[in-house]
Amino acid sequence: MKNKFYVHPDILKLGFVSFLTDISSEAIFSVFSIFFTVVVGASSSLLGIIEGFSDFSASSLDYFSGWLSDKTGKRKSYTLMGYGFSTVAKVILLVSSSVAALASFRIIERLGKSFRGSPRDAWLSSLAEEDKMGYSFGIHKAMDKLGAVLGPLVAYFLLRRYGQGLSTFHLIFLIAIIGALLSIIVLAFMKDRPGTPHERENIFAAWGTLSANFKKFLIPASLFSLAYFSFGFLLLKAYSVGFSIQDVVLLYALFNVSFVLISIPVGKIGDIIGRKYIIGLGYITYLVMCLGFIFATTKWEIIVLFLLYGIFYSIDEAQSKAFITDVQKERRATALGTYSFITGILYLPASVIAGLLWVFNPSFSFIFAAVLSTVALISFIYLKPWGKEV
Repeated sequence: MKNKFYVHPDILKLGFVSFLTDISSEAIFSVFSIFFTVVVGASSSLLGIIEGFSDFSASSLDYFSGWLSDKTGKRKSYTLMGYGFSTVAKVILLVSSSVAALASFRIIERLGKSFRGSPRDAWLSSLAEEDKMGYSFGIHKAMDKLGAVLGPLVAYFLLRRYGQGLSTFHLIFLIAIIGALLSIIVLAFMKDRPGTPHERENIFAAWGTLSANFKKFLIPASLFSLAYFSFGFLLLKAYSVGFSIQDVVLLYALFNVSFVLISIPVGKIGDIIGRKYIIGLGYITYLVMCLGFIFATTKWEIIVLFLLYGIFYSIDEAQSKAFITDVQKERRATALGTYSFITGILYLPASVIAGLLWVFNPSFSFIFAAVLSTVALISFIYLKPWGKEV
């Protein structure tokens, strides 16, 4: 059964789950870097370390959960466990506002994201038609980021209405927890779409079953991950240019609007012309954005760059996964988990390096990212990981 979007209805349901979750998570994240450094008083270098660890946590379990999902064939149960774990972690925000508590929340909550990602994306790929893979992932991510538009707006209006005191932040956190609980309820009533079990395959042997093209793709993807520092630094850049805390929240919403508007069209274009061109475009877009942040000194320049970052992020989040499903026809959860795990490991040094460079000069962080993204693009073109399959 299809609908006016011409996709399986469960793709839309998974999108709605992500929509509710992102209202929750992004309402928190849109204010977290400012809350952590300005309200609580932590340093930007500590923010970089914590964001690096949280990025690592967000992918540390991907390979394990992907392998486990392919081994057992289970998709829904592991997806549900991941969403549930993230929801429980958010309760920490209501208990304490200490640096240790905030750091713990940021890292623990991302572990839930890590565990759910691979089973959910494999579940989604099993629902999508092969010639609509990019379109299907684009729809899911568009719905996901639509929630990320509303989440920061909720935070913005609460800050505008009640001020920037500690009680307002706690109200934002409470509303976020309610949204996360609703997403779990929706997911619990969905019908599972099990994969084919591979019960005799151990976790170490799973690597050998992955395609050569997928393994080649990991090289530019890994290089690029070292250039991929936390979004929180972009928010700090906007704050340093002159945006207020509540206006920074609006910028985050603007970034997500850009993501939503481009996600479905870019997925459809990738289905038509080939995903390799879209991946290359993503690297180029990120390079241009980094160069822009080096020289940006006015508010309108920051606004344009946030829009550009939304375009890049829509490509990176959805179309990289669609590319992997193109070159990896079997054991997709394992491949998706491997990709997220390896790139996630590299997010830790990437954010730590960005934080340290930021202390000396914020431009150094963007220069470092621009150089590495160029190297990643060159290696992607040279290795041709799409082969004859894409």
